[in-house]
Amino acid sequence: MISRKAAGISPFIVMEVLEKAAEMERKGIHVIHMEVGEPDFDVPACVSEAVGEAYKQGKTHYTHSLGDPELREKIALKYKTEYNVEVSPDQIIVTSGSSPAILLALSVINEENDEVVISDPGYACYPNFIKFIGAKAVNVPVYEEDGFQYRPSEIKKRITERTKAIIINSPMNPTGNLLSPEVMKQLAQLGPTIISDEIYHGLVYEGRAHSILEFTPNAFVLNGFSKLYAMTGLRLGYVIAPPEYVRAMQKIQQNLFICAGSTVQRAGLAALEFAADDVARMKSTYDERRKFLIGRLSGLGFNIKVPPTGAFYIFANARHLMADSYKLAFDILEKAHVGVTPGIDFGPNGEGFLRFSYANSLENLIEGMARFENYLKTYFP
Repeated sequence: MISRKAAGISPFIVMEVLEKAAEMERKGIHVIHMEVGEPDFDVPACVSEAVGEAYKQGKTHYTHSLGDPELREKIALKYKTEYNVEVSPDQIIVTSGSSPAILLALSVINEENDEVVISDPGYACYPNFIKFIGAKAVNVPVYEEDGFQYRPSEIKKRITERTKAIIINSPMNPTGNLLSPEVMKQLAQLGPTIISDEIYHGLVYEGRAHSILEFTPNAFVLNGFSKLYAMTGLRLGYVIAPPEYVRAMQKIQQNLFICAGSTVQRAGLAALEFAADDVARMKSTYDERRKFLIGRLSGLGFNIKVPPTGAFYIFANARHLMADSYKLAFDILEKAHVGVTPGIDFGPNGEGFLRFSYANSLENLIEGMARFENYLKTYFP
């Protein structure tokens, strides 16, 4: 019999869209993918070379459970250089992607039935992480007219003696919007620990992203190499934690994961040292796609009240077409052969929205939007 904990995990709907698209492709149907949040670039050459060199040098054994010391030093330097915050390498735990980092951070601060504040809409997996460790997610609606910023006053109303953390994600999945420094400062003053998911840092096209560590040391930072360096399949992330939590997190890491992959840690080190030009090229390409997609969607009648300036997503209100975003997304897939993600995947307040990812070539985006326009003219004249 399947445990209640396992049975209670909801599906990640974007993967169901992707899997349906794959079925169609096996039948010879050409699908334009705008549903997945995965860079379409190959890893930088320096990363490929570092992986090969690591194998040649025999760096294929366990590393320190906290991670390769040289990599942790380089991550600490990154936060000093980019955000002017002091982070000790001893505060950093390197993980196999940022998902284990989420689990480690939530596990060391929550008891059974404690509460964690999350935005609605927000990253689809947060509620399941929270539920899996026995805590409760507290949804706080965020609104498109605010650029999907938290309203600190709304969080304050929901804080109880059991509130252990507030999760922030800036730039945000699914919206692509950034939290303002003013809002981040107010959140840092509310009391609960902040868990800041900074995985899309570096992919910002107007203004700049701020780390929560600029405003408070009472925070966990989640980050990694998947998005900025197009290293999704290599699975390399990290968490920066307040010093008093590191030993407990290390013990969880030792028991559940042992350590991150040794060769990929060398790849991460190479990315931090040598991939700046590759990142700049990818970022410029994303920005070109972003501007195209905002303009195209706006021209098709989608009112994007606050244009997104980060990540590679546009969260468009499609309630004028249909209230049921799940039904709409699969209808678009089946009739227009374009994959998009239904807003309901990201929380009840995301219902009626569609997430468009521009982590695809401009050529494909042009074709995808032409198909989408024809779909709208045919079924919503």
